[in-house]
Amino acid sequence: MTPATTARAPRLVVVGVSLGGMHALKTLLAGMPSDFPWPLAIAQHRSPDSDDLLAGLLQVQTPLPVADAWDKEPIQPGRVYLAPPDYHLLVEPGYFSLSRDEPVSNSRPSIDVLFESAADAYGAGVIAVVLTGANADGARGAARIKARGGCVIVQDPATAENPTMPQAALAAAAVDAVLPLEAIATRLGEKAKSEMRC
Repeated sequence: MTPATTARAPRLVVVGVSLGGMHALKTLLAGMPSDFPWPLAIAQHRSPDSDDLLAGLLQVQTPLPVADAWDKEPIQPGRVYLAPPDYHLLVEPGYFSLSRDEPVSNSRPSIDVLFESAADAYGAGVIAVVLTGANADGARGAARIKARGGCVIVQDPATAENPTMPQAALAAAAVDAVLPLEAIATRLGEKAKSEMRC
């Protein structure tokens, strides 16, 4: 059986963020417990010529290892993986892949690409987190994750630097929780500790 059909509890957290993302990611990662057992994969809209400092800036916020993902990298528990600039980050069963396919929603990396591939690879084993952003990227992927039995957490638009992305996700999917930014890490930690699916 495939991972999508055998998943009993979340095994992968995928995060989508755009405008206002640095503050949002710092807040999220600063609140994550040091023993968080699941991998986190993050797609933040980054310009093609952006530098490689993002991982270092986020690493100071968390004891979890943070790095840009590389092609065919095995997915390891308790690590934070970033979509590199100008690459889509895709989830395969057990590893990541990178793609230079056309931008989606004018973005590469695209949140929808990450979310949809995670849904297809891990089904009910996925938790998606949609944070601040200025377009609808991630809404279609959130709907795919819900259709595959996964969970979706959306930042309360009232706490987002730009509410467009959270609002689009809320319109597209029957999400499991709408939380202020500061509460999302706590909820993820609770889920991991109790093995809650949603």
